[in-house]
Amino acid sequence: MMIDTALIASENEARTETLRRDYDILGERLDRQDISIDAIKDKVAAYGVAIPSWGVGTGGTRFARFPGKGEPRHIFDKLEDCAVIHELTRATPNVSLHIPWDKADPAELKAKAQTLGLGFDAMNSNTFQDQDGQERSYKFGSLTHTDAATRRQAIEHNLECIEIGKTLGSRALTIWIGDGSNFPGQVNFTRQFERYLEAAKEIYAGLPDDWRLFTEHKMYEPAFYSTVVQDWGTNYMIARELGDRACCLVDLGHHAPNVNIEMIVARLIQFGKLGGFHFNDSKYGDDDLDTASIDPYRLFLVFNELVDAETRHAPGFDPAHMLDQSHNVTDPIESLMVSAMEVQRAYAQALIVDRPALTGFQEDNDALMATTTLKTAFRTDVEPILAMARLENGGAADPVAAYRAAGYRQKVAEIRPEVSGAGGGIV
Repeated sequence: MMIDTALIASENEARTETLRRDYDILGERLDRQDISIDAIKDKVAAYGVAIPSWGVGTGGTRFARFPGKGEPRHIFDKLEDCAVIHELTRATPNVSLHIPWDKADPAELKAKAQTLGLGFDAMNSNTFQDQDGQERSYKFGSLTHTDAATRRQAIEHNLECIEIGKTLGSRALTIWIGDGSNFPGQVNFTRQFERYLEAAKEIYAGLPDDWRLFTEHKMYEPAFYSTVVQDWGTNYMIARELGDRACCLVDLGHHAPNVNIEMIVARLIQFGKLGGFHFNDSKYGDDDLDTASIDPYRLFLVFNELVDAETRHAPGFDPAHMLDQSHNVTDPIESLMVSAMEVQRAYAQALIVDRPALTGFQEDNDALMATTTLKTAFRTDVEPILAMARLENGGAADPVAAYRAAGYRQKVAEIRPEVSGAGGGIV
């Protein structure tokens, strides 16, 4: 344990009596709706969202990066920070690695994770930036580059990520590329996409039988005129072209501000191509803000579609859930803890939607009562459910308070030197 269990117990003891009263009061209210609070709590307790290894470091913008104290120096420090998040929230059992940022001996990584009580989620490849010693540059593309040798380099990197993931126990590879163009006429759209599909098919062929391939769409950035995988329609075409184990990954920040993301989720579920999520939030673009910090109702509406699919046992429904955020002015551990709890909150709220009533209102074209049914669930304070699930799972009733009381950041700052903030930032 990275946090003293005695401290967690002491923090919990001060809150348990009030929590139990709040839980019982909410339980009585839900009973009147024929909803078992214990059943909801058990589902929330079993739910987990993966932590991105890169999320525990301080992010930045294209203009600057301001480092935080005690930032992880390498992947093993990152795993320790991820363990703190899981110990306190009991909501983040797995870590998603990014190669080559997190490259290390796979056996050592697996052993370290096991000692910390962590597992590994999807592997993430990186062909959107050049690495030290890399023979060929991705300045003008990776999987879609006009040069066959550069495409081969990118393909081999993805295959390497699969090999590393096999040792770690991962079951998926996520591909996001920054390929696109910055000027009209710079590329031939059709030939560029043909090169992408050809390269992706090679990677798909290298998947173990029990793995899935997640392809991720992004409207813009770093290419600002056109992006190869720019929206969910193109992403869906890719998944259909590649095969049954190819699915679409939905990042909440990768859409235009007015796009109906929950409807995209419903469509992908309907046709068996929803791979999973990168949860975050945005105000203007791909901001990578803390999950539900801007639009918690949208997150709830996404989970309303997920619970609907769960309830009706939609064929092939098994989405992966992961956070994907950039923390510029907060302690990354605190932000990730809060975000993990916000995802659980949206799940709990979606679980208490009166689905028979909602279906009836939809069939009767009663728009007002249908939307009111959703609002009733969203407005319900489910915090007692979340806190009780943490408490019974051995976590902290108030993770942020326990984390601050433990002084973890101050302790690691004494052994982790502060990293320079000079140079460009990371978005």
